Amino acid sequence: MIEQHAKNIRKNILKIANLSKSPHVGSALSVVDILTVLYFQILRLQDYEKRDIFILSKAHSAMALYATLYEKGFLKEDELLSYYQNGGVLPAHTDRASNKYIEISAGSLGHGFPIGCGMAYSFRLKESDRKVYVLMGDGESQEGSVWEAAMLAPHLGLNNLTIIIDRNNLQGYGRASELLSYEPIDKKFEAFNWDVFRIDGHNYKEIEETLKIKTSKPKAVICDTVKGKGVSFMENQLKWHYFVVTDELLEEALKELE
Repeated sequence: MIEQHAKNIRKNILKIANLSKSPHVGSALSVVDILTVLYFQILRLQDYEKRDIFILSKAHSAMALYATLYEKGFLKEDELLSYYQNGGVLPAHTDRASNKYIEISAGSLGHGFPIGCGMAYSFRLKESDRKVYVLMGDGESQEGSVWEAAMLAPHLGLNNLTIIIDRNNLQGYGRASELLSYEPIDKKFEAFNWDVFRIDGHNYKEIEETLKIKTSKPKAVICDTVKGKGVSFMENQLKWHYFVVTDELLEEALKELE
């Protein structure tokens, strides 16, 4: 079942990318398996007022979140198909006003993590058991605000905060590790007093089991992923940060996902 959800989400990402002539397809495909596990196995969303919070800090991957919300039944089909078009309700990067499950307006990298810290701290002050999950890009870890938040979260004892890093090692202009190396990123978070896990970001069982581990500290999950995952000619290809899905390529990609 989880595999079918992920497959549906990937198909819808490709369809709305084709309709809108939008870039960032590769970035969206790399996080599908993480989002699928989060929304179908981890997040507590039944009671909206007591829901867990998910923040997509790498908001240029918004297509993946929109397709997941549609798969979950939180978004209508006409809303999904209006993505990134005149008169549509879903912008290229997330807008908090577009849907009640879009928690923050984002786009400029390095903002989601500090906002997540603030939310997690407020829940702790209110003695609430609500949890906060933040999904970041690995290139995003080059932002200074990320490391300010990394210092703050353990200082505040935020064991209700989990950050997930989509480590696909490709950003808009090349390999993230070559443009500004961030490795060993797991050791750096450990040095900041986080509980750190490094896993396969496309292994559903491993993602679920890791996210369910209870820790006494903030949790960082480094997910090794493949940009463009699921479509062979998009996988690990830099051009799919910005390339557009033509009608011909859409047909070819959808065949692979059947």
